[in-house]
Amino acid sequence: MSRMILVTGAAGFLGSHLCDLLLAEGNSVIGVDNLSTGNVANLSHLKSESRFNLRELDICQPFDVGKVDFVFNFASPASPVDYTRLGVETLLVGSAGTINTLEIARKYGAGYLHASTSECYGDPEVHPQVESYWGNVNPIGPRSVYDEAKRFSEATVMAYHRYHGVDTHLVRIFNTYGPRLQANDGRVISNLMVQALRGEPLTIYGDGSQTRSFCYVSDLIEGIVLLSRSQEHLPVNIGNPVEWTILECAREILDVTGSKSEIILKPLPQDDPTRRRPDITKARTLLGWEPKVKLRQGLENSLEYFRSCIASLV
Repeated sequence: MSRMILVTGAAGFLGSHLCDLLLAEGNSVIGVDNLSTGNVANLSHLKSESRFNLRELDICQPFDVGKVDFVFNFASPASPVDYTRLGVETLLVGSAGTINTLEIARKYGAGYLHASTSECYGDPEVHPQVESYWGNVNPIGPRSVYDEAKRFSEATVMAYHRYHGVDTHLVRIFNTYGPRLQANDGRVISNLMVQALRGEPLTIYGDGSQTRSFCYVSDLIEGIVLLSRSQEHLPVNIGNPVEWTILECAREILDVTGSKSEIILKPLPQDDPTRRRPDITKARTLLGWEPKVKLRQGLENSLEYFRSCIASLV
């Protein structure tokens, strides 16, 4: 049955892929984005899609797009480059923005899913990270505008579920990559892919032994949609449990791109997590979900997209 679905942050990397899947299933989608970090080009292929409507507005101000059946809240700066540049805006979208979108779900009796993050775990002392772990987060450090915005959002979502009966869901997203990832956003895959394709030295922060777990975007979106249709209200990790050191990832990117770039080491930024790997037992058990795309295949799938980005990056 076709539903009317609201997606905030629709012009972003994840939001745009989510819109694609929802539309492919036959739903109608209202996309909302203030374009502070989103890119309309991510949705250009939907211009002639009658079931898709993009509205440019700021969810930090109360708004109403009419009756909807479900709300996916993906609005937030998400890369270190963006959330350190837009620190106050990040805090606002995680607080006022979350409340405004929850009010829409409450008003129309709609389901609700909030895009949270593995950053809620901070620099974790529990490894791999399970949903029951409360995290090790610096609440006043340079990353705190993002970490604490997302942690506040989670508390708000749970409050609307407990006190107002909203049918809410919380996904904790781990490192994700693929086409439409901003090429200059300071994340591991985008940084290293662009540097390799330009023939520039690959910049690694620290000694390269810190780890990340990289999930290809199609796997992530599939898991999120499955979670939105579940009965689970507490947070669920969605990510790839295969752990890579940053140095191993850099070497894989050199191999995929055929680049002869050298690898150089730079100081590690403050509060940069040393380890990051999801325990996805809950997702496997509740949703029957686990990622399918291996890092090598995902990087190959993303190669042409990053090549196309090079010309626009001056």
